[in-house]
Amino acid sequence: MNENKIRIEFPSKPENERFARTVAAAFIVGLDPTIDQLTEVKTAISEAVTNAIVHGYEERDGIITIEGKIDDRTVELSVKDNGVGIPDIRRAREPLFTGKPEKERSGMGFTIMETFMDALEIESEVGKGTRVIMRKNLE
Repeated sequence: MNENKIRIEFPSKPENERFARTVAAAFIVGLDPTIDQLTEVKTAISEAVTNAIVHGYEERDGIITIEGKIDDRTVELSVKDNGVGIPDIRRAREPLFTGKPEKERSGMGFTIMETFMDALEIESEVGKGTRVIMRKNLE
């Protein structure tokens, strides 16, 4: 059994989205993922962190927490913010839905996460924040 865990916190600054991608890639590289798998995980984490910055904290200061767990060849990554929360998760998961149309957001973040990962869970409470949990098997 190959089990490993990480937990990292960082400020909700746009430049830290690249940092999050790098952390996710470094965390799973020991599993010898394919280039496609590595790109998919990096893209999914990027979308989750960008959502936390733009929607969770509405571009105000806050803390984003990434937790990761590897169990055999399955990676689980969660991205958590303590921001505004999502009032309607079902609607937020709809392709092209965006809570920030004035910012020319595409509304594809959750769709991209679902496409690139094997499982996606969203936990959110208005006024308390959101946690996005993503899993991918790297067989």
